[in-house]
Amino acid sequence: CYAELVVKHASVLQIEYYFEYTECDSTGSRWRVAIPHNQGMCSGLPDPVRGTDCTFSCEAGEFLEMSAQQCTQCAAGTYSLGSGIRFDEWDDIPAGFTSLATYMDNVGLSSTWTPQGNYMESNRDECTVSLIYAVHLKKQGSVSFEYQYVDNNVFFEFFIQNDQCQEMDQSSDQKWIKLTSNGEWGTHTVSLKSGTNILYWRTTGILVGAKIVKPVLLRNIQIEGVAYTSECFQCKPGTFSRTPGSSTCEPCPRNTYSSKGASSCTPCDKDKEYGSAMCREKPACSEKDYFQIHTACDSEGKTQIIYKWIEPKICVENVTGAMTLPPSGERKKCPPCNPGFYNNDTATCSPCPPGTFSDGVKECQKCPAGTEPALGYEYKWWNVLPANMKTSCFNVGNSKCDGMNGWEVAGDHIRSGAGSSDNDYLILNLRIPGFKLPTSVTGTTGTEFGRITFIFETICSADCELYFMMVRDSDTNVVESWEGSKEKQSYTHIMTQNASVSYTWAFQRTNQALDFVNDIVKIYSITVTNALGGVASTCHACALVSQQSGSSCVPCPAGHYIDKDTNRCKECPPNTYLSGHQIYGKESCLPCGPGSKSNKVHSVCFSDCSFSHMEANQTLTYDFTQLSPVASITNGPSFTSKGTKYFHVFNVSLCGHEGKKAAVCMDNVTDLASKDVQRESRELVNYVETFICQSTIIPSDGRGFRTALSSQSISLADIFLGVTVESTLGDVTIKPGLFPESSKKIPDVNFFYWSPQATSSCDRGRNTVIKLRCNPEKSARGELTLPRKCPAGTCDGCTFYFLWESANACPRCTEADFHEIEGACRDGIQDKHYVWNEPKLCTKGVPLPAKKTTPCESIDFWLKVGAGIGAFMAVLLIALTCYFWKKNKKLEYKYSRLVMTANKECELPAADSCAIMEGEDNDDEVVYSNKPSLLGKLKSIATKVCLFTKVGCMFDILVTLEIDRSYSPLPNMAP
Repeated sequence: CYAELVVKHASVLQIEYYFEYTECDSTGSRWRVAIPHNQGMCSGLPDPVRGTDCTFSCEAGEFLEMSAQQCTQCAAGTYSLGSGIRFDEWDDIPAGFTSLATYMDNVGLSSTWTPQGNYMESNRDECTVSLIYAVHLKKQGSVSFEYQYVDNNVFFEFFIQNDQCQEMDQSSDQKWIKLTSNGEWGTHTVSLKSGTNILYWRTTGILVGAKIVKPVLLRNIQIEGVAYTSECFQCKPGTFSRTPGSSTCEPCPRNTYSSKGASSCTPCDKDKEYGSAMCREKPACSEKDYFQIHTACDSEGKTQIIYKWIEPKICVENVTGAMTLPPSGERKKCPPCNPGFYNNDTATCSPCPPGTFSDGVKECQKCPAGTEPALGYEYKWWNVLPANMKTSCFNVGNSKCDGMNGWEVAGDHIRSGAGSSDNDYLILNLRIPGFKLPTSVTGTTGTEFGRITFIFETICSADCELYFMMVRDSDTNVVESWEGSKEKQSYTHIMTQNASVSYTWAFQRTNQALDFVNDIVKIYSITVTNALGGVASTCHACALVSQQSGSSCVPCPAGHYIDKDTNRCKECPPNTYLSGHQIYGKESCLPCGPGSKSNKVHSVCFSDCSFSHMEANQTLTYDFTQLSPVASITNGPSFTSKGTKYFHVFNVSLCGHEGKKAAVCMDNVTDLASKDVQRESRELVNYVETFICQSTIIPSDGRGFRTALSSQSISLADIFLGVTVESTLGDVTIKPGLFPESSKKIPDVNFFYWSPQATSSCDRGRNTVIKLRCNPEKSARGELTLPRKCPAGTCDGCTFYFLWESANACPRCTEADFHEIEGACRDGIQDKHYVWNEPKLCTKGVPLPAKKTTPCESIDFWLKVGAGIGAFMAVLLIALTCYFWKKNKKLEYKYSRLVMTANKECELPAADSCAIMEGEDNDDEVVYSNKPSLLGKLKSIATKVCLFTKVGCMFDILVTLEIDRSYSPLPNMAP
């Protein structure tokens, strides 16, 4: 902490001593004392006298003459602020200022604020460097300064501490400095309290993309509220004050110069010199000292290229090596007028009258019935610079290019000019007073009021950069920038607010002192739609009150399109939305993506956080309502090349609120929960409100920060595309292998989003996919993770992926997710229990039924009766089987005997006989085989069938015969 510093200015009255005031006492009094120049010489000094009141001060243009203690006018060539001080010369760091670097290890040791003559320049690396000045005020005052702050990769803050190293209360707009457009100076003013105020201008570069940051520039620091000034300040070289009592100094006119403390300026030799702070010899003319233009079309419709010196001319032609103006080009046919303009035979192009249109070639014509002009601007021919455009050149280090044309028209394109040096900012500006929607769409609720599209290319051999900026309500925003050579391409920016806006293109060849004069940028066309006060190149259909002739155009209600057959307004079909402001024809109602629906006015499609899917003949119904609140995930830490630690923070709003986005990211703000911070920062810093956004967070530890810093807030998801279980939706495909495969049978549900804002690396904008996975082991809010292969959430910078595992990502439970278990019947009562299928892969939905109790009958007695009857029937069946088996054996024996005693007519061949064979004993004994084979039984049955076929005997007669143990031959039988 710096000790209290009192601003003291001595007025030298004599060589030996000077006067000075003592410190003020508790009553506000002080004394004037004499201080010798040489220590030890205390004799002959005037006695102390009571001084002026501590709050006394002189008016601007005066100083306090200490011997008489009276205010005296400043002499010519000097100035005074009265109760203030000003720092506007920066050849060296002024007395009282200190540059202090905060670093880790050895990083930042050489970083410092550097004086550059007319301004101070901050460091270009990652170090945190503070420019510090301490001042003691006797009354309330203020501090103001001018600055240039064009790079949002630099944190620039201004804050104040007291003598106790406590930070003074400041609002966000006082602490955080607004960005400025390239080449423009901003002014910042903060009130100061009486007492000691220690002022800090602090910058910190963040080289996340390994890019050198553009430094902050500071000049004209003025502090009001000091007690007095005892002398006047001399005017710096190049300025003068002609009258006594001046509070400011005026710059010298062109081709004049002045030294320090001048009351007038001296003319330079106009033929050989040019001046400002001093007269300089004019250099030899070069190609940077002239520019080319196309002449206006003459009465014959011809134009030609001519060359002119840049004014004021500060070069000479009549010296060795000097260039002269090239000869004028050939006269050529003039290009046509730009669309919406016409040639009225005056060799100039004029805008078409209201209600008419032209393609730039034909005369203006009235729009047909049922149509209205499509107002806007379309510049594609560059013979002359359009009336609402201007060009300039700016260089903060010198004023040589002031007044030069930064851009030159070249027929079919406009290109950057030569400038005075290679680090000039070449500025092209287009002013649009506002936007006016076509009559038919004034009732729509869309967010697009207009758009600007331009086609360009850059041809560079160094580190050139093209900036596209937008200035609105004195707030400058760098929309996009491109580095190095870029092929011919188109860029579109959509306006979401109806306000006056100034579009600016700034081109810088290099920020180094090199020679790359051939590096240029070309813009081929610029188109602005719905521009207030614009011209029409075409007419488009409008809705009519009726189909009667002369009917006027009327606005269609929100969510309606113009029917092509009737030119009447009709509402879009369900679950469709209107694309932009094109509402002619039913085809302008575009279908919503899968799993989404449109709002009532058909302006947007959204997800209500519910989803259904058919899987294996079963309908899976999801309810993601519990996942709808904004969630956050932080990856990292990551480190820059110089060791700065940073994190990427993603805020995710899965469904939003009927299309309204809820995720918020802001720069330079750490507490997003504070409503006051949100309200202030929405206007002061980069503010993003979308479905999914990303911010870069620099923690406070390790870099000397007093708080964590947020920067580079971008939107990753402005439009909800749809939800599906498929891995592809439209042009977006989920790369395989980014996340581990799910072990569950439930499919993952994928939410697809799109951010249409194109960037230098993503010409089609950015896409985002959130993969919802059912995981009962996770909590209700679940866990968000990023791909392991792409820890920043993206592998190509254009498509981002998230995995959200949660129990609420499971489908709703149905009757198919549980089963029934019956208990035993006890005492005439039986319980039925219901349990979930394992593993349980559902949530909420149908609840698990309660236990059911039902009466039942005992079955023990009847079970015993049934077992007894079964055993009895088994025994009976076995007995009957044995009986009939034995009976059959006897019958077989009798049959064999019958065959053997048959007569000759009925006799069968011997080989086929199955009775007693010849030569065998005709004995009554029959030998049975213990185990006849199955083949033998079949053969026996076949023989029997054959026998009865031949003899025609009836088997039922044999069964009735009585056969004795003694053999008795039967009588002969007729065949």
